[in-house]
Amino acid sequence: MHLIPKLFKSRDKPIKNNFYSSAPNFFFGGSTSGKAVNERTAMQTTAVYACVRILAETIASLPLHVYKNTEKGKEKAIEHSLYYLLHNEPNEEMTSFVFRETLMSHLLLWGNAYAQIIRDGNGKVLALYPLLPNKIKVERDAKGQIYYIYSKYSDENPMIKNYGEVYLHQEEVLHIPGLGFDGLIGYSPIAMAKNAIGMSLATEEYGASFFSNGASPSGVLEHPGIVKDPQRIRESWNSVYQGSNNAHRVAVLEEGMAFKPITIPPETAQFLETRKFQTEEICRIFRVPPHLVADLDKATFSNIENQSISFIDNTIMPWVSRIEQSMQQVLFTPNEKKTYFVKFNLNGRLRGDASSRAAYYQTMRQNGIMSANDIRELEEMNLIPDEQGGSKYLVNGNFVDMAQAGAWTEKYNNGGKA
Repeated sequence: MHLIPKLFKSRDKPIKNNFYSSAPNFFFGGSTSGKAVNERTAMQTTAVYACVRILAETIASLPLHVYKNTEKGKEKAIEHSLYYLLHNEPNEEMTSFVFRETLMSHLLLWGNAYAQIIRDGNGKVLALYPLLPNKIKVERDAKGQIYYIYSKYSDENPMIKNYGEVYLHQEEVLHIPGLGFDGLIGYSPIAMAKNAIGMSLATEEYGASFFSNGASPSGVLEHPGIVKDPQRIRESWNSVYQGSNNAHRVAVLEEGMAFKPITIPPETAQFLETRKFQTEEICRIFRVPPHLVADLDKATFSNIENQSISFIDNTIMPWVSRIEQSMQQVLFTPNEKKTYFVKFNLNGRLRGDASSRAAYYQTMRQNGIMSANDIRELEEMNLIPDEQGGSKYLVNGNFVDMAQAGAWTEKYNNGGKA
């Protein structure tokens, strides 16, 4: 049975209040483009949505295992309770994929990911529930101990029954911080890059407004005489000809009036170029190759594979290490940390094409570095039983020990005597 986290009845006055954790929207607000930027408005930009989705789904789709150290190396610790929680179901409501996808999206938007840890009386982890980053404050008490204040005013977390400010111990929260300046709180990439994202929002709004007006900019109605009621004429014209639904309608002008459009083509204002550049800017924020968000201007058949592998090496690997070490620090007891560890499996993502894999496996196999089962495991194939040699390490028959090089020739020259 899951335990409800205990509340702090009293607590010493904090000696440190991390400013950015108490005001997560400190950097947010109006950007230089005039658009308000926050986590939710940023997701209305297709490039931001695509980058967040790509990174969150990639991390969520990687196999996550608990291993234990053995005399021969490592092996999966299937018997450990955390193995099922992290690999299958962290709680009764979520799969491991959804749980990690949620935490990763929080990391990318808020710069921090939090999950409530439900433990039994012996400290064993029973479940993990995500906590919304914008509802959490991270503070220290007078003794320097970190604690968390969660503001609950809705029913997003079934394990916290009380409403208002809920105080959680450090051991009750899995905190994965992103890039930050104090090592405790990560700063939101959205907040740091609000001007770039605000400009993207502004260009999208401009484009939507442009086409909502029939893809025609405003113009001037010229009258040969004196206009007594210009407001009535303007409203009459807009009611008939404004909007995309009224595009290409034939205009009928009276009393010698003439319409002269103010022509400002999008190309002249570099509208399309600006939108492309902002997509690259957003990809730069999240370190996502543009071709993954369907920007193929600079992509070729020869470099896409290398870019994809570079994406794993330079983008996914740092996130994976950050998540692994945060889980390792909090979820295991001090004694368990000596034996058990959490590890994502990235081998499948780094395999490359079939011919590259075949050449790699051939080299590793004939040099005794990998067995047949090592290769089959990477290829997600059934293993060969040990009695049939599946785990044997073989070398090329032409290889000899350096110390034995030339020994046969010397023996032959001595008439067969050593």
